Amino acid sequence: MEGKKILVAMPTGILYRDKLQAAWPESEFVFKEGPQVTPEDLKGVQIIIGNVAPGMLKACDSLEWVQLNSAGSDNYAKEGVLPENVMLTNATGSYGPALSEYVIAVSFAMIRNLDQYFAFQKEHRWVDAGPNGSMEGANVLVIGYGDIGQACGKRFKALGATVTGVRRHADPSPYADKVITNDDVDAALAEADIVVMVLPNSPETIGYMDARRFSLMKKGAYLVNVGRGPAVEPKALAEALTSGHLGGAAIDVTDPEPLPADDPLWDVPNLIITPHISGGFHMPVTGEKITDIAAENMRHYQNGEPMRSVVDRKTGYRRYEKG
Repeated sequence: MEGKKILVAMPTGILYRDKLQAAWPESEFVFKEGPQVTPEDLKGVQIIIGNVAPGMLKACDSLEWVQLNSAGSDNYAKEGVLPENVMLTNATGSYGPALSEYVIAVSFAMIRNLDQYFAFQKEHRWVDAGPNGSMEGANVLVIGYGDIGQACGKRFKALGATVTGVRRHADPSPYADKVITNDDVDAALAEADIVVMVLPNSPETIGYMDARRFSLMKKGAYLVNVGRGPAVEPKALAEALTSGHLGGAAIDVTDPEPLPADDPLWDVPNLIITPHISGGFHMPVTGEKITDIAAENMRHYQNGEPMRSVVDRKTGYRRYEKG
């Protein structure tokens, strides 16, 4: 296949340019960070690697394929964002190490009371925060058991936890003791010591964790959300923590985002809030994995082969790939 005009709209500091150019030497590459891309830059572009503002894409009359640098693709799958004939793929497979290590870090912080000790240190107080939990023997429920969810499962199991994954297809996974579908979530919540949420943003996931589901959770259990903020109802979360029903929660995503300075969540007890830093480009390995996926897909595209991580534009989800 002849070369294409390819706009690489990603932070240059995390890119492996040589890998991309070697995957399609005949192509013309333009490198520009996503937020700096202008309508003029998009003229004649046939392939975009990276995330350009969705509102700019409808006018791209030469566009054939968009390879996102994010695993989330809901904003690009919406009707009217991309011309109908444009293929959309995402970067599923890039963020497992970064997000799963964040999940493990905040889980340990909560079950070992480290967040409380940090607060005591600021107050110059020598105080014992009481008994600790343990990862060994803990029941962990991972809601959204895709690539990132399985990376979480792998690490929890290595620490001696029992892992249950939740996804649309209940196929077995080497990193879960059991995989269930959403039909069985309510019963699983009652058994979980730690609930990890890695859900994408969709009409079905908005308000997924509401007051009813919080009430089903085991008293003293912990919640971690690294998926999307709207999946957790903030008032219900605040009540579950303030009442003492939950032992703690850690959220790296909020609704809205950024979280306003006067939002009541900032003052909720036993809640760790971080500004959506579990993913992004904080870990160099993420950029390497994104580059590898883009280069692999460019080779597939040239040869007319099936692409990796194709997004179903009707559902906004990555097409099901068993395993």
